[in-house]
Amino acid sequence: MSEKEQTKKKGKMKKQVKGMICLSAVLAVLGGGFAYLKLTEPADDDTSSSSSDLSYPSAKEGAGIRIVADSYEEGAELGTVKTATVKNAEGELKIKMEKPADSEAGTSATYTLEGYDDIDVNTAMVGTLVNNGNGLESSALIEENCTDFAKFGLDKPQAEVEYKYESGNVRKFYVGDQAPTGSGYYVRADGDDTVYTADTSLLANYVRPLKDFIESTVLAQPAEDEMPRIDKLTIERDDIDYDIVLEYDKNSEDAYSGGTSSTHKMTSPVDTFLAGDKSASVVSGMFGLTSKDIYAVNCKESDIAGAGLSEPFCKVTMKCDNGKSYVLLLSEFFNDENGEKCCYAMMENGKVIYILSESNAQWLTVMPDDIASRIMIASYVWNVRDLNVKCSDGGSAEFKIEPLDKDKELKDSNSEDFAVKKNGEDFDSERYRKFYSFLISANAEELVLDEVKVPEGEPMAEVSFTDAYDNKKYTYQFYEDSLMRALIVVNGEPKYYCSKSYVTTLMDNVKRLDTGEDYVTTWR
Repeated sequence: MSEKEQTKKKGKMKKQVKGMICLSAVLAVLGGGFAYLKLTEPADDDTSSSSSDLSYPSAKEGAGIRIVADSYEEGAELGTVKTATVKNAEGELKIKMEKPADSEAGTSATYTLEGYDDIDVNTAMVGTLVNNGNGLESSALIEENCTDFAKFGLDKPQAEVEYKYESGNVRKFYVGDQAPTGSGYYVRADGDDTVYTADTSLLANYVRPLKDFIESTVLAQPAEDEMPRIDKLTIERDDIDYDIVLEYDKNSEDAYSGGTSSTHKMTSPVDTFLAGDKSASVVSGMFGLTSKDIYAVNCKESDIAGAGLSEPFCKVTMKCDNGKSYVLLLSEFFNDENGEKCCYAMMENGKVIYILSESNAQWLTVMPDDIASRIMIASYVWNVRDLNVKCSDGGSAEFKIEPLDKDKELKDSNSEDFAVKKNGEDFDSERYRKFYSFLISANAEELVLDEVKVPEGEPMAEVSFTDAYDNKKYTYQFYEDSLMRALIVVNGEPKYYCSKSYVTTLMDNVKRLDTGEDYVTTWR
């Protein structure tokens, strides 16, 4: 036996003696008792090596013995692991130091997987393969001078771990079966015939597969000060015959430009506003997207085809203002072993295939109506400089709106700051504001996604105005589509459907403009 092994053995014996003295003291206080629990009492001729027939010391007996270290000299430092290798039933992991410890900064060494430099490795998880084993201590001493490692699963261990220290020393240890108590694994150091248990929390990661050490994030979330603006997001999907295109709306930078709370607009299949709360995860959800599991690492063409991603069901392209583009490929949904809906996902030209839960794969099911704002007319009231209304029953009105002080900020303005004329005559500016409020209360109940022609003949009503902010003219024509529904044509393009009762209420309110009657603000 080498000097180091003798020293290690002496250290173990000292700790065992201390443990036995403490145990004796406890037993004396209790008036005697068993020093350990025998889970099964074998017959005299029983030669079974089943781990269920083993005797286990109490939790304190043989605890705290250092099993793995660079040096076993009493009081010696643990030493720094330079590289490590972990072999288990799932394969082999080679670990290398990524950054050395920095005493001045107070940081420990960090580790990563060798051969995976172009894949996001979970360095915190990889670090446990070094930090949990370096200085590993026993939770109990099971058997000294063991000659039958098979009964502990140590003849064919679940994991074989080797450390190469900066000192040049090499240490190996083996992880066997899980103890029947469930609180630990059997473990022994290479060259030592003593079997211990060590805590499950320290040893469980040594039997894990490669995929558990890869980051579950599909696309990293940039730091807040590095977050790019998403200029365009395109969703191409096999189950729809159009692309859903969402683009950055520059007008959203100005609080008085109208629109909605969303910074983006839909430009295909319909040019319309987005509901900010419903569209946010669709627009920016690719950043920080997290998977529930990993299907393949360093995937091959066969893996990609097997996951249905060589011809993906859905392709999401995100273009950012920093010049970068990201393409996410998604398969159709499938049910996993727990019956939960999932899909395969990978970044185009990536090397990892992930599994996403249904809730994180919103691009597979989103439809334009799901994220479109119901607001049809979104111009800010005092941006409008002229507004004309014509109805098929003869009602009409032509408004001209002028600010009394052109230098006054809109945010500080109200009805009293504007002069309104209707058909060339002065009109109460507050009554005009209330009429405009009714106009913009119309909600688009559906988007026009199919090809629809503009109906022939006169519309039920027509509203047109000029927005002084963007200097554009907008014309909304309301045509009868069915008994209950009206088609809305915006600037000559069929875009929305709404309740026909809104249009009849509009026609009624036009008649009320000069009567002083309250406008009707509900319809159905």
